[in-house]
Parts: sequence; C-alpha cells; structure tokens
Amino acid sequence: MDGGGKGERKKVMVVIDESDSSYYALMWVLNNLKESIRSSSLVLFATQPPPRRGFAFAAPFGLARLYFQGVAEPEVFKPAQEQSKKIRLGILKKAEGICASRGVKVETLTEAGDPKVTICNAAHKNNVDLLVLGHESHGILKRAFLGSLSDHCLNNVKCPVLVVKGPE
Repeated sequence: MDGGGKGERKKVMVVIDESDSSYYALMWVLNNLKESIRSSSLVLFATQPPPRRGFAFAAPFGLARLYFQGVAEPEVFKPAQEQSKKIRLGILKKAEGICASRGVKVETLTEAGDPKVTICNAAHKNNVDLLVLGHESHGILKRAFLGSLSDHCLNNVKCPVLVVKGPE
C-alpha cells in the first residue's frame, strides 16, 4: 500500500451498509492493512438507494382482482428518506467506533442515489487508491439479471477494487 514512494499516502474507501459482509470487509481492512491505514486515509462510505416511485396495489373485485399501478408523490417518501438517512448515519457511527477502538481515524461520507453510481462517483471524487467491498451472496439468477455491485465497480472505477468474501 505504500506505492514505493516514501511518505506517499494512500486512501482506502470501505463501503459500509447493514450487512454482515460489509462489516467483515471493514474488519479485514483493519486486521490486514493496519499499518497502511494508520498512516493514510480510511474513508467509510454509506449509500442510500433512491426510493421507488412506482407502486402497485390490488383491489378486491369478486373472485378477480384489479391491479393498479401508480406513482407516489415525493412528499410520501420524505419520512422514509429521513429514517433511512438516520439509519445510514447510525451505521457509519458504529463503523467509526470500531475503527476508533483500533486507533484508526476515519472520514465518513454518505450519499443518496443508486449505490452503483454513488460508490463509483465517491471513489473518483475522493481520489481513492483502493475500494473495498463486502462480498454479496446473491444467487446466480439474480446476478445474471441485476448484475452485481462489485462487477459494476470493477468496470467503472479507476482504482483497484478488493472484494472481501466472508467466512462460509
């Protein structure tokens, strides 16, 4: 992680969410890159997926049901967005406490939007030298249709990406 130059600082960004895999990735960084991150920057990043604007509901109609699709107004999502923001900040605070207990200072960042986009943008804007993600354990069909966050990051950030797989 020192890049060959004396005194050269490297910035590591760990993506944190409520999953065990993201905390496992953080612990992996703290245990395996401890000397590097004490002398460089560790960034903890949490993202908030955008609210889904469309919804569907069923109305009873005898034996058959009618299904309606609608678009909710932005005001409907405001309380949920505020709650989600509180949860993200709590997740970051917990991760920051774990780092502080190991003597590691961190910078915390959060951004709302599509996780694939916000993570890549944050890595670029903050000149990250290493992006660390927890391994997502999705089934093969879900990965085939939705793609994976790690695949997206591998193809869209300029720095190395480390995907930490948790114990099985």
